[in-house]
Amino acid sequence: MTETQETPAVAADLLDERLISSEGFGAYLRAQANRLRSGDLGSLPVITGLVIISVGFYLKEPTFLSSRNLVTITQFAAPTGVISLGIVLVLLLGEIDLSVGSVSGVSAAIMAVLVVNHGYSEIVAVLAALVTGLVIGLFYGLLFTKIGVPSFVFSLAGLLGFQGLLLWVLGKNGTINLPQDSWLRDFTRTKFVGDTASYLLVALAVLVFLGSQLWQIRTRKAAGLSTAWLPMIVGKTVGLAVLLGYLTYYVNIDRGFSYLWIFFVILVIALDFVLRRTTWGRHVFAVGGNVEAARRSGIKVNGVYLSVFAATSVFAALGGLLAAGLQTSVSQASGTTDTNLMAIAAAVIGGTSLFGGRGSAYSALLGILVLQAISSGLNLLGVDSSVRFMVTGAVLLLAVAIDSVSRRARASSGRG
Repeated sequence: MTETQETPAVAADLLDERLISSEGFGAYLRAQANRLRSGDLGSLPVITGLVIISVGFYLKEPTFLSSRNLVTITQFAAPTGVISLGIVLVLLLGEIDLSVGSVSGVSAAIMAVLVVNHGYSEIVAVLAALVTGLVIGLFYGLLFTKIGVPSFVFSLAGLLGFQGLLLWVLGKNGTINLPQDSWLRDFTRTKFVGDTASYLLVALAVLVFLGSQLWQIRTRKAAGLSTAWLPMIVGKTVGLAVLLGYLTYYVNIDRGFSYLWIFFVILVIALDFVLRRTTWGRHVFAVGGNVEAARRSGIKVNGVYLSVFAATSVFAALGGLLAAGLQTSVSQASGTTDTNLMAIAAAVIGGTSLFGGRGSAYSALLGILVLQAISSGLNLLGVDSSVRFMVTGAVLLLAVAIDSVSRRARASSGRG
């Protein structure tokens, strides 16, 4: 994103905010309509798609929206969702990592071998697996920044190479079952948030949201900038409280939200904060928008690439560990089936642009919910897995087409 492209976008946003602040709700609606016409769709397409998918499957099979099925969808979406967080990061730079599935599998295998075959404590084994992901990511970063190997090439090589390493680490047995008393297994499969704790988490989430909005008003006022319309913030806060409160009540009819899902959501919120509120996060967006402009403005571009590739592989390793706990074992198929497809597709379907510079951590959450909902719905209907792959491919193609169209609209309106 060049300076000449960015200036009209900033001016338009400031104009929207001034209108909202001075004229109220009607101006807010007009501002949102202007953003949609200019191609700034945000999360609207994926949320609309999720609603359509949910209603469609519910009409065919009412148990799709049962409390038990919603809990299952969220629980099994989390491991791949964690991997997808790393994909969001690398896509923000306009790059790709095709090896996250293989990295997740080999990291989980290292953990399992250390615990079961060599008697190491689970914490030490988990740390070793995460360090493995970190080392792989740093290696990728050096290949990209020092040698100039394209990310597509070295990650494709990693996909093949680490799949072979997975087979070598597991040995001839091919499968390693985690111990019955494994805390990782317990955390991912059997731990659910109780009724009281779940409502306390809802209250905390709402307070954090309100606090962040009020803090933003304060900082913008101190800088002499326009601020958002206060009644709109109050309305959003109330709406969030009602939505989260009802969802929590509904899933508590069954088992409640799993610890695994809550952990994933916390990671999403934390990464979103880092991307939007820290210097490093702004540098990631700047490099993804226009690497040359970022370099000329003094950003250490190589450091950004190195850190992002490292974080991507660490998220892959962490997702692999969570998947191993949920499946209670590590096998030759770990991370090598459709893990890459699901992780990359989730980030893109959730709204992260393949062209770099646009996206958020919430893309991984929304995208993986869409994919897991499709998988769950088709399973309930007894549809063959081949259809699931075709439907997933069609949804991915639609998401990329929407991204391309909205990108052209932003460019023509000066918001690109």
